[in-house]
Amino acid sequence: MNPYEIMLLLDPELAEERQDEILTRIRELVEKRGGAWQGDDAWGRRKLAYEIQKKGEASYYLLLFDSDAETLEELTRVLKISDGVLRHLAVRRLPASATTSAREPGSRPAREAVPRRAPEAVRSEAPEAVPAAE
Repeated sequence: MNPYEIMLLLDPELAEERQDEILTRIRELVEKRGGAWQGDDAWGRRKLAYEIQKKGEASYYLLLFDSDAETLEELTRVLKISDGVLRHLAVRRLPASATTSAREPGSRPAREAVPRRAPEAVRSEAPEAVPAAE
């Protein structure tokens, strides 16, 4: 079993019932094939960077689950042929680090301190004179 996540972009004009139906179908497929559903997070309607199928916005969902590779292949096949799915991207989740699990979902991680180099020695010599243009 591998941990996966799918970013799912649905047609914003799709009825709420149809969106729920797509999410339910994905969840049932994962659970039927022995996977574990971790949850889904609705990000809401957001503007796209570029139009997809003449749509300027999409409803975003983040789906988290554990499954085998064959289940993931079946999920991507189903999402490709489902009406209302504009785009999807499945990636394997990395194990959570201590800093990632301690922060709230949606918040950005703190930047790590980068050691700075000591300033180079300042020249004590005066710069050479540059001849003036005549």
